[in-house]
Amino acid sequence: MVKITDVARRAGVSPSTVSYALSGKRPISDETRRRVEAAARDLGYRPRSVAHGPACGKPNVLALAAPLRPGVHAPVVMRLAVSVVTTARAHAHDVLLLTQEEAEEGLSRALGTASVDGLLLTDVELHDPRLPRLHALDRPSVLIGLPANPRGLTCVDLDFQAAGEACVNHLAELGHRTVALVGSPPEVYLRETAYAHHLMRGFTTAAGRHRLTTSVQPGDPDPATAPRIAERLVREHPALSAVVIHNEPLLEPLIQAFRRLDLRIPDDLSVIALCPDDLATTARAPVTSVTLPFAELGTRAVELLMRKLRGTPVPQTTLLPPRLTERATTRQA
Repeated sequence: MVKITDVARRAGVSPSTVSYALSGKRPISDETRRRVEAAARDLGYRPRSVAHGPACGKPNVLALAAPLRPGVHAPVVMRLAVSVVTTARAHAHDVLLLTQEEAEEGLSRALGTASVDGLLLTDVELHDPRLPRLHALDRPSVLIGLPANPRGLTCVDLDFQAAGEACVNHLAELGHRTVALVGSPPEVYLRETAYAHHLMRGFTTAAGRHRLTTSVQPGDPDPATAPRIAERLVREHPALSAVVIHNEPLLEPLIQAFRRLDLRIPDDLSVIALCPDDLATTARAPVTSVTLPFAELGTRAVELLMRKLRGTPVPQTTLLPPRLTERATTRQA
């Protein structure tokens, strides 16, 4: 079967240029379009829009690649998926959810069996093995996450590095000198998942600037591990006076574990969480937090993808600024 990459090679252009030239979704010079059409004709290439066009009843579908692998908190994925689906429906599109661990070949295989217009990727790694395949696909894509090298890609995410810095800056302003980060599960760091590393970089950079003593502790999401994590932090850092928690299942269990160690919150220990607002405000004591804006991220990602489908230029990287709300769990050291 002749592929779009074969046509691109014959015409001396990128696969995306072939797609735009044959679909008319983006302005292409007449000379380039004629070269692409001649290459497609010579090779006998039939684009998807011909085989599955509107006349054949092709549905408008976006694919959301959200792998449910170890360390991924399923409720987070579902919050994001609901936002994506809701926004896509407003644009008359349905959403195909891909939850298997689709790497380079698996991603192409999944897309090859479904008529999708564009692709959204979550759980992005710093050096994500799926990224090389995106450049060869004949459909636009948007990453919900920021890899180490975003050149040539479209990315949207919370600015996790700025979020880590905001947490530390707030605690430093309150006079705290020894602070800890309880972060994502160990496998998330081992995969070099982008958001976890950006957050840790922001945390450690700001702590170094303020000359704070710090500890970074990956957190197993099993609530039963909370007492061990709390005991280890207190034992290894007797002067500990503040903790940043980016691990939703551990938030309330960790707070309770510190209280069982006779640490009053916020009198003896200040706590900041990175979590959705509803989780922060419904805790026993409302938690000072940086909002994780899943609804806005899903909406922004779909809007960017729809603009790309229309051939409208989009920014390479969109980072949402962090919003820290002070509540009952932080106070002056």
